[in-house]
Amino acid sequence: MENIQHFLESKTILVTGSTGFLGKLLVEKILRIQPNVKKFYLLLRAPDGDSAMQRMQSEVVGKELFKDVRKKWGKDFDSFISEKLIPVPGDVSSQNLGVEEVNLREEMWKDIDIIVNSAATTDFYERYDTALNINSMGVLNVVKFAMKCVKLKMLLHVSTAYVCGEGEGVIVERELYPGQTLRATSSKLDFEIEMKLAAQKLDDLRAQGISEALIASDMKDFGIQRAKKFGWPNTYVFTKAMGEMCIGQYKDSLPTVIIRPTMITSTYNEPFPGWIEGLRTIDSVVVGHGKGKITCFLADPACIMDMIPGDMLINAMIVAMVAHANQCFSKSTKNNNIYHVGSSLRNPISFSMLHQFSYSYFTKNPLISMDGKPIKITKGTVLSNMPTFRIYMLIRYLLPLQMLQLLSKAFPSSFRDLYVNSMRKFNLVTRLVQLYKPYVLFKGIFDDTNSERLREKAREIFNYVEVDLFNFDPKCIDWKDYLINIHFPGVKKFVIKK
Repeated sequence: MENIQHFLESKTILVTGSTGFLGKLLVEKILRIQPNVKKFYLLLRAPDGDSAMQRMQSEVVGKELFKDVRKKWGKDFDSFISEKLIPVPGDVSSQNLGVEEVNLREEMWKDIDIIVNSAATTDFYERYDTALNINSMGVLNVVKFAMKCVKLKMLLHVSTAYVCGEGEGVIVERELYPGQTLRATSSKLDFEIEMKLAAQKLDDLRAQGISEALIASDMKDFGIQRAKKFGWPNTYVFTKAMGEMCIGQYKDSLPTVIIRPTMITSTYNEPFPGWIEGLRTIDSVVVGHGKGKITCFLADPACIMDMIPGDMLINAMIVAMVAHANQCFSKSTKNNNIYHVGSSLRNPISFSMLHQFSYSYFTKNPLISMDGKPIKITKGTVLSNMPTFRIYMLIRYLLPLQMLQLLSKAFPSSFRDLYVNSMRKFNLVTRLVQLYKPYVLFKGIFDDTNSERLREKAREIFNYVEVDLFNFDPKCIDWKDYLINIHFPGVKKFVIKK
């Protein structure tokens, strides 16, 4: 493993999903630490080059994330960016990644050294056809594109640790094989059959002449149905698992690394602490609590919330990329290209601790309501199993809602407003519980033996400055300090805003 900054010098890197949280973090980090990288091709969903350029300017380099790079280059920032970043209109769900310009496509095949595939739809309840096209077929398209890159050193694919489904005990960094299922079924999991079933389902729905909204709802339900048939809890992890299986078919002829992060949170340190985009994983529940909208939730207080800051994940990705491009690890070692990047094994934090820190933060730093008043929150009720949760919801919501419904028909609009607001709260809690149930009752711990080997290799070779620059050791995280002084303020500043 040569010096990482030296390795990145003069390299050409293709990044899919570059407008996403991880894609931006990766591009910013490399531009900041190695401005002599040759160039990035950023694949962006756009109809043409001008639109792709606009997306890159507004959704990537225009973000506050790039303030340090912008400050460093000053008035030369725009020329530096135009030299290093090439926006490419395309789509991973299309053949040749949707790159239609022949000359550009051939130039990419000739120039690219590294491909980082971070394109994904992360919605647990996504339409099945959409999730398949991006999370599964998209991976296969990236692999086929990579096979044509004549000097490719590495294809790094970002998956998720939760491709394991609702596993228990220590979950090892083990490969998913084509056709593998997590539940005994009469049929084998076949990606091509799933594509055909999704297409047939869509055709059948359109033939019925129903609205697009109903079609979307039915396709979402179909995704959950297919996922559960084979043992996965939702469409997201099911289609990500099939994406890994697509890579597995080509692993012997293509240098690949699969990164499996757990729940990704805001930056720990770089380029500055607390940067985040959107509500990620458990933050939906945290913010719902801070807004006073969630006063009850299903969770095992002892359940480990496996989190990893976004910048630590990027460091792990870069170190793994360099190590495998230079073949630091023997090809004879099974599953040595799969990395869990998380904290549950080496620095666990329970749901009860997360809940306690959230309550402490939003009590001292309340959110402000639409009428300008601080939102007062209670600690709320945490129920540890589904039967108890169903009884609570029956007594706390369903019975009062039925009474309000009767009263709203006989009395003024105030009852109707109360009923509507109560129904919204009931639907919000129910929907979040259904989405997060597999994770807040999760019984697994993610083994990270391969990630630890990477850290050990880095400590052997790098000096202390380099080790710190590419730190991804979760043991260094003080969860109370990080959540209360970095993560929650970051969510408040960059996501909630008002």
